[in-house]
Amino acid sequence: MMSGVVQARPAPPTTTIATPALWRVSDADTTIYLFGTVHVMKPGIDWFRGGVKAAFDGSDELVLEIVEPDDPNAMGAVMTSKAMAGDGMALSDRLDAEARTKYRAAMEANAMPWQAFERFAPWMAGMALSVAPLQKLGYRADLGAEKVLRAAAVKAGKRVDALETVEQQIDFFATLPMAQQVEFLNATVDGLPEMEGEFAGLLRYWQAGDPKKLAKSMNESLEATPQLAQILLIRRNANWAQWIKTRMDRSGTVFVAVGAGHLAGKGSVQDQLKALGIATRRVKE
Repeated sequence: MMSGVVQARPAPPTTTIATPALWRVSDADTTIYLFGTVHVMKPGIDWFRGGVKAAFDGSDELVLEIVEPDDPNAMGAVMTSKAMAGDGMALSDRLDAEARTKYRAAMEANAMPWQAFERFAPWMAGMALSVAPLQKLGYRADLGAEKVLRAAAVKAGKRVDALETVEQQIDFFATLPMAQQVEFLNATVDGLPEMEGEFAGLLRYWQAGDPKKLAKSMNESLEATPQLAQILLIRRNANWAQWIKTRMDRSGTVFVAVGAGHLAGKGSVQDQLKALGIATRRVKE
């Protein structure tokens, strides 16, 4: 090394210790853990530890919302087949002049040519716009909680099951009336300027294990599309609560991991279980 030259060492990566919320439903021979996930994350968040890791390690089975196909192209193929608009109308023609201008600008700002989406139904463009900005901000799907949990389950030889199929989950959007699809797309476009701050807030509340604040933040963003909230959250939560009630009839320990929004606020899975006479208890870290 040349005399007098000091080489700077790279700064060590910062790690954030997270304590996301965990709940338990149990009887004499069955325990079901309920864990709220975040689908995309940045590096450096240490959450798979403590009580969450202990609960997962002690479970016989992992249950996710869906089990994505191993072939990454398979999911896209299913989405594309269901996203084609059947009436031949161009997507842009479904929007009024102001909404059309904002939509096209949003697509171009996120490096997605709007022309390529003209044959699709509006929900497909809305989904694309709800994901692309987060990728630009450094959030990664491969670091999402479901991916981490599934890999750990496969490595440990645990059974992996799902509450819904890929087709069912896509159909929640694909079968929406056209007016609601347009409403969803317009609300997504209108929310883009606040997306970075809102998602950072959601992630912060998740890391802190604060479902009340997470619910408040989520409820504000869902106020623009209340009918969609019923379809995507409330009805599915009710279905999952019924699944949990039925699963309680069999023995074993199950780790159920679904989007954190399903376990927070009014109409949550916990609320639906309470209506069925089943109590959930928060597992303290």
